[in-house]
Amino acid sequence: MPDKSLRDDLQATLDARRDLGPDYDAALADSFVERLDATIAARVRAELGRHGVAPAKRPMPGAPMIPIVLGSLGIGIPLTGIAAHEAGPVGLVIAWLAIVIINLAAATAIGRRN
Repeated sequence: MPDKSLRDDLQATLDARRDLGPDYDAALADSFVERLDATIAARVRAELGRHGVAPAKRPMPGAPMIPIVLGSLGIGIPLTGIAAHEAGPVGLVIAWLAIVIINLAAATAIGRRN
């Protein structure tokens, strides 16, 4: 059986169309479709809730940075040994500054995208 409030909304839309004329058809149709979409969405959520289906989870805000950070650490460990052995403390500082700059650039780019 159709929802009484939805039927009332449709009747109100038809009455408004009759009063306002065909110039307002698009606006009235859009308004009714929005209410219909909201009703359908509510019914779908209720049905999914009855069946124990959880709504989709949103990804964590920092999730895109995880591979970059882990990759930096993975590259940083051997790079630390190589830089310290070949160039001493100066090479070590330069290597880690490069890693920090790359991580900051990646974080900035990901932040702008979100």
